Amino acid sequence: MSKKFSHLDAEGLPQMVDVGTKKVSERIAVARAIVVLEPEIIAALVDKDIHTKKGPVFRTAILAGIMGAKKTSDLIPLCHPLGLDKCSVDIHLNSDDEVVIDCTARLHAKTGVEMEALTGATVAALTIYDMCKGFSHNIVIKEVKLMKKSGGKRNFSRDEKA
Repeated sequence: MSKKFSHLDAEGLPQMVDVGTKKVSERIAVARAIVVLEPEIIAALVDKDIHTKKGPVFRTAILAGIMGAKKTSDLIPLCHPLGLDKCSVDIHLNSDDEVVIDCTARLHAKTGVEMEALTGATVAALTIYDMCKGFSHNIVIKEVKLMKKSGGKRNFSRDEKA
């Protein structure tokens, strides 16, 4: 393997990546989570949200996703603490009636925001699960993946539709 893990030192011990010599640039990342809900839960959708005793599910998940993205370095060892310039969460249904969560994180920094976007999408998905589990525990967080990133050494884009 020609590439090495950036979070391991020469002896294989964990280390925080030194970003001190990197240049500040705009970094943007978009992550997506897909949540599969039971048809009866989807049937409860009114005005683009599901209303429960705990409150509006998607609106709450949006807030939770943003809060999760902001707390990424508290959750993931070795992540740099970042002050996000912007974080947004979009939630909609795709053609298969699956819940699609897109979390976009942006900042100007020496390191990327992929983990923040991934954390935001995941926390939003977990919030939907938590708020809907009273209807059914047959909820599946089907996938969480990076959709695209820009800034830094390499850009990345996954060619998919939702």
